[in-house]
Amino acid sequence: MKQQGKRSNFSGTAGFFLANVAGAVGLGNLWGFPFKMGRGGGFPFIVVYLVAVFAVGIPIVISEYGFGRKFRVGPVRAYEAVDKKWGFVGWLHEITCILVMGFYALIVGYLMKYMCLYFLAIFGVGGFAAADGAAFFGAMISAPVEPLVWTALVLGLTYVIIRNDFARGYEKACRVLLPVLFVMLVIVAVRSCTLPGAVEGLKYMFKPNMAAFREIGFFGVFSLAVVQMWFSINIGFGTNIFLSSFMPDETNIPRQAIAIPIADMIVAMLAGLAIMPAVFAYGLDPTSGPGLLFITLKKVFDGMPGGNVFGFIFFVSAFAAGLSTSIGITGALVPIGTEHLKWSTDKATAASCLLSFVLSIPVSLGYGLLSGVHPLAWLGERFAGMDMLDSVDFLGENVFLSFGALFMVIFIGWVWKPDAVLAEVEKSGAFAWKRLWHFLLRFVAPVATFFVALTSLGIL
Repeated sequence: MKQQGKRSNFSGTAGFFLANVAGAVGLGNLWGFPFKMGRGGGFPFIVVYLVAVFAVGIPIVISEYGFGRKFRVGPVRAYEAVDKKWGFVGWLHEITCILVMGFYALIVGYLMKYMCLYFLAIFGVGGFAAADGAAFFGAMISAPVEPLVWTALVLGLTYVIIRNDFARGYEKACRVLLPVLFVMLVIVAVRSCTLPGAVEGLKYMFKPNMAAFREIGFFGVFSLAVVQMWFSINIGFGTNIFLSSFMPDETNIPRQAIAIPIADMIVAMLAGLAIMPAVFAYGLDPTSGPGLLFITLKKVFDGMPGGNVFGFIFFVSAFAAGLSTSIGITGALVPIGTEHLKWSTDKATAASCLLSFVLSIPVSLGYGLLSGVHPLAWLGERFAGMDMLDSVDFLGENVFLSFGALFMVIFIGWVWKPDAVLAEVEKSGAFAWKRLWHFLLRFVAPVATFFVALTSLGIL
């Protein structure tokens, strides 16, 4: 490992690649990408998605990577290194991560429990295999204590992995978690695609369906693709800036900015192949969102020969995806302690995990003791039915993320300016399409970011 003061870099380009793919491949990809792909017309959605990635996503990610590697500090200090008045953008990123971890660790805890339950079910232990999926899941999330125990286990594991050295610990974890995720998804995808009736799920995902443009319009398809792209490659979370602060100088930034979104999309489509054909084979609803993982898929595995084995394999892959993202987001919070409060990495990591756990308490109780609490109801009818999790999700991913991303693009394109980015990007060689990148960063990306912000806030 190379040393930057007390900070270790990733061991090389491969280490950086694994860490960023692991940070990008999250739970939203497991259900969000395949559902939006089908809703958006299949192949036409992929075309729009790829255009969005190359015209907007990659130019922004190149800038985030260059920005992070240049200053090699957390998001807040990176902005302040250019202009202290812009440090607030880094805080928007950090607040986004805090809010997201308040429910993300909880959901990863659900996945850990299901993984364990399916393992026991293989040997006929416990009554999970015979339980009704919806009733079991409802009872689980409404319990006052148990979900928080699993959340604590997830955060405890996160702490152990990165407590001493983030780059070293995260890279080691990713070298295990990503192969496990990929292999397990391939196994389940093969089984899913060979079920009777699975072809309907493949048609839903891949068959060109121009009716989507009539049903939700081109604007609707474009919106689905751009918003999914935004979350798939972590724009605006600050995690790209943080992770790239550990990037070796010899790493080619443009190549990584292209390779990582493509790898993320491949995993997302593989997840779709593992889920959608099976859902259609059993005549279930493919639009059930996160409930698809815990309720719909249980029905699938219950009716599938060897279902407990394939259920275990699937939830191992889902847990690997969730844990890797949990570690990446938690890592981005650590600089609050190390750089602003002058704490040790160990103490700052422990505090970050504890903060996530404390916030997860009301979120978890929102399905039980606090089920009647709707904290955003005062904003109007649209928010009256939002429970605790949905409210925290809206504030984190729709409000703070949207504004953080918008100000970030403006800052890099017009305050720090592209020439400063290029100086860092070209350390590893000439940047062949820098003129096109310059135009896309300064003029296309801000418009697209503003569009995503309005869409996320429900204005469009």
